[in-house]
Amino acid sequence: MELHKDIKLYVKDSLDLELDEKFRMIYFDPPFNSDRDYRLNCDSDLGFSDIWSGTNYEEFIKKNVDKLYDLLEKDGTLFFHISSSCMFIPEKILRDKFNFVEPIFWKKCRSKNNVKYKLGSVIDIIWKCNKIKKPKFNLILQEKDANYVKNSFNNKDAVGNYSLGHLVTEKTRRGYMYDVTVNGINFNPKSGWRIKKEELEKLIENDQIHVPTKKGANLYRKIYLHENPGKPCTDLWDDIHSISQGNEDRKYPTAKPLKLIQRLILISTDPGDKVYDPMCGSGTTGEACLITQRKCVLNEINEEAVQVIKSRFQ
Repeated sequence: MELHKDIKLYVKDSLDLELDEKFRMIYFDPPFNSDRDYRLNCDSDLGFSDIWSGTNYEEFIKKNVDKLYDLLEKDGTLFFHISSSCMFIPEKILRDKFNFVEPIFWKKCRSKNNVKYKLGSVIDIIWKCNKIKKPKFNLILQEKDANYVKNSFNNKDAVGNYSLGHLVTEKTRRGYMYDVTVNGINFNPKSGWRIKKEELEKLIENDQIHVPTKKGANLYRKIYLHENPGKPCTDLWDDIHSISQGNEDRKYPTAKPLKLIQRLILISTDPGDKVYDPMCGSGTTGEACLITQRKCVLNEINEEAVQVIKSRFQ
């Protein structure tokens, strides 16, 4: 069924769904093999069972991964979402199938105050899986930590507030060896410089160098706050909280935050690209695609979730 001109929904077993198109990104958030049942509320039937026996779970994951591999474009990305405590079986299957598999660590919550006999689980793993070494990839920025901004950008000149960027190579390495003179002071660090002499001279010419007042201190590059809206995204995501600790309404027992799916989409696709979610739950991936102007195919086996999914597009 069509939820929007760019968003389609199928309601069936993902292994039985035949699609004649390929996708730039696939987000796969299957049951985790957590040995429990999930319900939206104590008085709700909306949810699913995540209890498996024998090798059923491994066979289930392998069949789905095999199918999704064929639906993925050569330069596309499959994101496989799993809890850190249940990561072994999926990782083994993914590494057998894909040439390049790397983890993204999502710190979904701050703490677990209700555990007494084990370590609190605050990490999910999102396996980033690719067929080729250089798939489609967009560098995105994470917001700077407020304390970092407050404590680091406390220098100021006519241009604005700035922090200090290292120019001298760390003591355990050896950099470019040369000396420069700034304001009549000669600088010639024993471990060398991180950049070539002509690059440093250009920074000096453009007044992008912080000259220390303390004798024996190093030169630094000026990094202006207004020129750095964020930090390049790393493989540790601790700036997006789970729905239970955020301000988003929970529409499905295991729903993931909209912001999380948006980031995955922005990293791996361009506007107009096709995205597939074979087990879409409440349809978060579809809404994220609508916001980011991507085309999306959703599938969900649970018919009780259809009205919830539709509500995102009404």
